[in-house]
Amino acid sequence: MAGFFKNLKRKLTQTVRSLSGKIKNIFAGVKLSAERLGEMEELLYQADFGRKTVESILDAVRESHSRNPKLRSEEISAIARRILRDLLEGSEGSFSPQSFPETICLVGINGSGKTTTAAKLAILFARRGHGVLLGSCDTFRAAANEQISLWASRLGVEIVQSCHGADAAAVAFDALSAAVARKKDLLILDTAGRLHTKVHLLDELDKVQRVLRKKLPEGIFHRWLVIDGHLGTNSLRQAEIFHGAFQLTGIVITKMDGTARGGALVSIYSEWKLPIYFVGIGEGADDLRPFSIEEYLDALFGQEEAAKGGK
Repeated sequence: MAGFFKNLKRKLTQTVRSLSGKIKNIFAGVKLSAERLGEMEELLYQADFGRKTVESILDAVRESHSRNPKLRSEEISAIARRILRDLLEGSEGSFSPQSFPETICLVGINGSGKTTTAAKLAILFARRGHGVLLGSCDTFRAAANEQISLWASRLGVEIVQSCHGADAAAVAFDALSAAVARKKDLLILDTAGRLHTKVHLLDELDKVQRVLRKKLPEGIFHRWLVIDGHLGTNSLRQAEIFHGAFQLTGIVITKMDGTARGGALVSIYSEWKLPIYFVGIGEGADDLRPFSIEEYLDALFGQEEAAKGGK
């Protein structure tokens, strides 16, 4: 896990510099003022923290400044860290299949990283000793079947798939039937990328859900939204639409690299209170790990602020 934290911090270098370095630059050697707070506000919005989050941080800084006019830059960073920790309380999703089989259906827009996430989840749970089956329900994108097949072959994970253009719900039915027959612990379904503004495409996903529940009425079905970390606050709209349509049960954030804007993650949880199960920082099989609030904050602020009162 320590190695993953180092990778996460390295991947979030751009945001780290913005929050810890630029906060110090804004307030170093000067008194807190409306102008300086305005610069900090702009900085937080650039990192894609939503309006409520930004206001909470600035209000806390103002309150602390009223009690301590000599507030230092590192203390301001510690305040921001504390507010973010409070906002993320309860966000760490913990998952281990308990029934036979449980199903994770991954949804999201094109390019969010659903296919690679499905493969990474498969190997992660296979390594934990669970029997895993992949279902390739992205029948609209010709390369999707090939991509997930290569992953499955490389990782040694069983897969159920069909030809390009096949009915996605039928593939989901076949995959669940196979998972039951083969006594698998977990079925992971990769679905086609849906534009959250296209109602008829959302209807097709709804059909997949109905087919699964008809096949196994007593089954446990998870619906996780895979969000591209590059999209920033645009992902809030995705969460709103998909959650309204399917009652999502969790979130996976992908592509949290140097160009990702780390604040969107806080905004999504603050708005929808959906557990964040995993964060992805690369294309490798090991680049998807359980979400940790403290590691996320350490990546944003560095451990120096934690030692000075961020915890």
